[in-house]
Amino acid sequence: MRRVVTGHDENGRSVVVSDDPVPRSREFTSLPGWVSRLPWATEPGATVSRTGADPTPKVTSLLPAPGGTRFIVLTFPPEAAMADPAFDPIAFDTEQRADSPGIAELIEPDGMHATPTVDYGIVLQGEIVLELDDGYCTPLAAGDIVIQNGTRHAWRNRGDQPATMAFVLIGAEAEH
Repeated sequence: MRRVVTGHDENGRSVVVSDDPVPRSREFTSLPGWVSRLPWATEPGATVSRTGADPTPKVTSLLPAPGGTRFIVLTFPPEAAMADPAFDPIAFDTEQRADSPGIAELIEPDGMHATPTVDYGIVLQGEIVLELDDGYCTPLAAGDIVIQNGTRHAWRNRGDQPATMAFVLIGAEAEH
């Protein structure tokens, strides 16, 4: 996946400051086909970066603080990969905690999780199922959009092809 970042030159003119693969990208070895990418992030109170400096190396949590954002692209292999006898859920959990600190700790053994964020999600490729409480499932296909309002949910790829989704997580205050 390619990431093009713009900024400004010394004269204030718009320029491309980088055009490279997403630098913070990981293909999991514990679950082939699972790919996690962090193309960009902002912290609370962020201003426009005139230089296009890459903030992703400094990100220590994929869970943004209120007012912060995370742009995450995930590729989900078919669920059948988790039923393979070679699949090691402990190794996957370890790899996920290393790759996705802040969020991985919130994921329950069945994949359900909730974050204090408003998430904008779009299915880029394939088909995936959004599961909510009580097993309520909504199938989604390429081009479909989800607005996730801090609800407990899981993503299920019940098909036989990978599914890729892009998410923008916006840190929010919890409702009282």
